[in-house]
Amino acid sequence: MKQRDKVKAKMVWTFDLIEEVERVPETYLKQVENTDGLYEIRIQQGSDIFRIFCFFHRNNLIVLANGFQKKTQQIPKGEIDKALKIKKDMNQKTNNIMILEEFKERHYGKIRTPERDELEVGYENFKLGVLLQQARHEKGLTQEELAQRTGTTKSYISKIENGVKEVRLSTLQKIVELGLEGKLQLSIQL
Repeated sequence: MKQRDKVKAKMVWTFDLIEEVERVPETYLKQVENTDGLYEIRIQQGSDIFRIFCFFHRNNLIVLANGFQKKTQQIPKGEIDKALKIKKDMNQKTNNIMILEEFKERHYGKIRTPERDELEVGYENFKLGVLLQQARHEKGLTQEELAQRTGTTKSYISKIENGVKEVRLSTLQKIVELGLEGKLQLSIQL
């Protein structure tokens, strides 16, 4: 998969995460300081960092059309101004909004097509990594400490948290129960 395609997939996974998870880590969604309700969706692929502006309107996340690759710690003022103008315009007219499902169909095809299935499987791995990372942080553990508790390596924990490596169910259970002192719950949806 090309770098551009990986970034696009991670962007969609982040949108899904925001829609599905009750508390989204600041690593993925953070309010932009000194703005009126402007947020940034944060996507990192390797050493590249991307930002996409968004805001909430009637309890729905509205993703703005402008995004940029972040090269410094500060968000360029021109990018914030552009996002605030788009936000103002979108609040006045909402006929140009595409929902996430429409975006997925346009770029990845309908559900149960190979490209869409690959996107959805990737999302489940991404979400699992985010949930494990959140739980590890809540327990105050480093990746190294979690790895020691579960008989794995820091590198393996990092790969799971970053969605790079799929985890076997037995290993996941060991990480959750031994490492995090939690309980793993699974469900099947038909």
